[in-house]
Amino acid sequence: METISVILLLLLAVVLSGVLARMLPIVLPLPLVQIGFGAIIASFANFRVELDPQVFFLLFLPPLLFLDGWRIPKDGLFRDKGTIIELALGLVVFTVIGVGFFIHWLIPSMPLAVAFALAAVVSPTDPIAVSAIAARVPIPKRLMHVLEGESLLNDASGLVCMRFAVAAALTGTFSFTSALGTFLWVASGGIAIGIAVTWGASLANRWVARRFGDEAGSQVLVSLLIPFAAYLLAEELHCSGILAAVAAGMTMSYVERLGQSLVAARMRGGAVWDMVHFAANGIIFVLLGEQIPQIVAAAARSHGAIWMIVYVLAITLALAILRFLWVWTSLRFTLFRAARKGKAIMLPSWRLIAAASLAGVRGAITLAGVLTLPLALSDGTPFPARDLAIFLAAGVIVMSLVAASVGLPRLLKGLELPPEPSHQEEEDEARIAAAEAAIKAIERTQHELGLGRSDADLYADASVRIMDLYRQRIDGRLQTGEEAELTRRIDEIERQLRLAGLRAERDQIFQYARTRRLSDEVARRLVRELDLLEARFATG
Repeated sequence: METISVILLLLLAVVLSGVLARMLPIVLPLPLVQIGFGAIIASFANFRVELDPQVFFLLFLPPLLFLDGWRIPKDGLFRDKGTIIELALGLVVFTVIGVGFFIHWLIPSMPLAVAFALAAVVSPTDPIAVSAIAARVPIPKRLMHVLEGESLLNDASGLVCMRFAVAAALTGTFSFTSALGTFLWVASGGIAIGIAVTWGASLANRWVARRFGDEAGSQVLVSLLIPFAAYLLAEELHCSGILAAVAAGMTMSYVERLGQSLVAARMRGGAVWDMVHFAANGIIFVLLGEQIPQIVAAAARSHGAIWMIVYVLAITLALAILRFLWVWTSLRFTLFRAARKGKAIMLPSWRLIAAASLAGVRGAITLAGVLTLPLALSDGTPFPARDLAIFLAAGVIVMSLVAASVGLPRLLKGLELPPEPSHQEEEDEARIAAAEAAIKAIERTQHELGLGRSDADLYADASVRIMDLYRQRIDGRLQTGEEAELTRRIDEIERQLRLAGLRAERDQIFQYARTRRLSDEVARRLVRELDLLEARFATG
């Protein structure tokens, strides 16, 4: 009962923190509000959540990373793959070495291997935190794609570096050849397992559906189980469960393009995954806030409060400086390669480079990773500076969130950005092709349904009415210049009028249901139809 009560309290805290974030007079990213809410709960409530890192990784990270891999725009990911790999691999190693030596210099009592472990665990950026920041700050789309791609891939490199740093602290030895081989196995094995699990589940589900029929609920449940299966299988084979979950999600986006799932499954799945994302994402940051008081208390036993704050600020600043240097150097190298190929280049403002550096916020990966530090060395003595390392990692998470939420709006305000590529032409072409396919299908179906019937003219009249709508859509999309702009304005006016009509319909149905002039079952069905139509027109 106590565990259930804690879970319900955490979910309630997620809801209330969202309300509080909207009520605040200043704009704060939701994760910061949730962290503060968690700290308040820990101060007043009489419970302490024992955060097992292994359970934490299993419950929260697979579904969230799976969803990020599923929904991340693949065209942007592959277009900037070189930059993303440089950040996800090169920057992590650069950070581990640079920040590791800096931490050891700053805190001589912390052994160098432990300093490297701490640097490794704070090196990965967090896709969940990045998405949360982007929801409140207008980050350019291309920069956001790079940040999301980087944060999806750098978890494995950071955690592998941490694993070897911890091993060096436990044994006193380190082998570069062994580390490189292990990293290649961990990364490639995790990616391969994620792809295999998703494709295997899709093929099995398709085989069952062809022979025994399908049901929307089972498809949604399978999609929820895939990230856990990929993660557990990868961990069992000593590969990266994180990369397996990401690869499974990216593969799911390609499986989805086959269009073989039920319409109801896609609709329900979208709603279910949105809820999972909202709840799990919120609980992560509420839990972080709930852990902060005891983390501070444990670290304060051996270090003064002032020095701990200085350490956090210094490490956060060092991370930002190294990231700025790497991003600037990487960008120069990318522009040099583009110039060698004869491409037109546009030198971005230093403010955009600074924004890319500041947007590298830390989150759940850092917290869960630092909590996996062992309690004792091989000889049974306590692991050196463990409490301090946990405090510093938690402090870096909070400071990176604060710095991004405060600094990004100022850096990006009034900044002239390179124009984003327009996909209007692609959309018009796709809509025209879809409308032409629909007309052909309607004509074919009308002939099949009306063949040999005495009322065949009714089928012909109905098909003409429907095909006229598609022909209007084609004519509107084929126009160019001022005519195209006028058509789009008319479409927008029509959309707003349709939305007004649909909302009025729904209000009237609710009124009929309240006065018992309509049964609940019929009212729910009608409202669902109107909701689907409104969702279609609300997206333009």
